[in-house]
Amino acid sequence: MENELKLALIQSSLVWENPEKNREDFSKKLDSINGEVDLVILPEMFTTAFTMTPWNIAKEEGEETVKWMQKEAERKKMALTGSMVYFADGHYYNRLWFVEPNGKSIFYDKRHTFTLAGEDKVYNKGEKRIVINFKGFRICPLICYDLRFPVWARNTEDYDVLIYVANWPQPRINAWDALLKARAIENMAYVIGVNRTGTDNTGHSYPGHSTVNNVFGEPIVFSKEEKVLYATLDKKHISEAREKLKFLDDKDQFNLIG
Repeated sequence: MENELKLALIQSSLVWENPEKNREDFSKKLDSINGEVDLVILPEMFTTAFTMTPWNIAKEEGEETVKWMQKEAERKKMALTGSMVYFADGHYYNRLWFVEPNGKSIFYDKRHTFTLAGEDKVYNKGEKRIVINFKGFRICPLICYDLRFPVWARNTEDYDVLIYVANWPQPRINAWDALLKARAIENMAYVIGVNRTGTDNTGHSYPGHSTVNNVFGEPIVFSKEEKVLYATLDKKHISEAREKLKFLDDKDQFNLIG
């Protein structure tokens, strides 16, 4: 249906700094998806895990992964999104790609690099947000640490869906849960969070907690397990809530300048 968007969230463990193996694993997970799906969402850095040593990975691996996404999107007739280590213009980026079945591809570079892990010293930060029109929904994709900065996520462009892909560790998972709900409530939009599971090579543990929250911050799906989660977004849910409550009509007007 035109007013619905069917999602599959792949909550998975990741193989450390091994793009080929991770692509192979995700191809199998894509083949396991049941039923008709419009958009598949993968975690942050889904081909390497959250590495601060991107020079251990061949510079062309980012391009290889985009080609893989394009091939799989066409094969499965569904859009794919997720972030990866990407080398361009002499710099490394934590770059999210949104790839449609027709091959159309657009990217977003993580704005808020994670200083606690030294990500700001390794990866260039992004300079602009994007809003993607897909299947009648306006979608704004962001990455992990961006979640802690509500001004960057503020719904000034009338988006319907806010996506966060992440490698969010166990010790701060309460913040993940709370902030995803807050972003949904304050922006009157569906908010999707896709986290990973398992343990990485630095010893950090990731507890899942992938979820889809409706415009009231209520979870539609939630899981701590390694699995594929399914949800259907309803455009009518957004429009009815916004027309009844009109909270976005009172939002502050501003422009981001830096």
